[in-house]
Amino acid sequence: MVKTPALLLPIAFVAACSSQTASPTAPISVPVFERGTAASPHSNGGNFGTPLSSNEEVMPAGVVNDSRARGNATFQLSADGSELSYQLSVANIDNAFMAHIHLAPVGVNGPIVVWLYPSTAPTPGPIAGGRLDGVIARGTITAANLVGPLSGQPLSALLDALRSGGAYVNVHTNDGVDPINTGPGDFPGGEIRSQVEHRGH
Repeated sequence: MVKTPALLLPIAFVAACSSQTASPTAPISVPVFERGTAASPHSNGGNFGTPLSSNEEVMPAGVVNDSRARGNATFQLSADGSELSYQLSVANIDNAFMAHIHLAPVGVNGPIVVWLYPSTAPTPGPIAGGRLDGVIARGTITAANLVGPLSGQPLSALLDALRSGGAYVNVHTNDGVDPINTGPGDFPGGEIRSQVEHRGH
């Protein structure tokens, strides 16, 4: 009879513990890119990215950009520094027809140095294409893809601009109807934008 309470206590304790839900003790983080593997040897190295919104767009005088579109551009440098893999995602945007990396600091519009959408080829997509959501472009940037003031330079010239905060990504939209800049889905100079951030590695 003396042993019975001693046996019931551990059983009751286990039953009580199993009914509790564990709470996380630290923030959960998901890497934008995984580290290099045998199947994907170029996925480690420098990591760059930027969240895109209308807040940083520099609009012509008198034009209001109240777009609720969002986006995300991520870039991953290969281990040898010769390639920059990228992925461009958007949400809530209409009529996107091109996206680029431009050279310029915050608050200034600058020249295109890399095409991102529809691809790294310097050719716009169709205008008035309607709603886009999700990943719209991914690819690999090399020195051969540099245009404008970086044309003919090594990839390191682009990397220097990205690391220093001197480059931004933006997504351009066009509804195909004149006049331009009439609202979301019709900002040919850029609807969403942000400076590229160096995120380590």
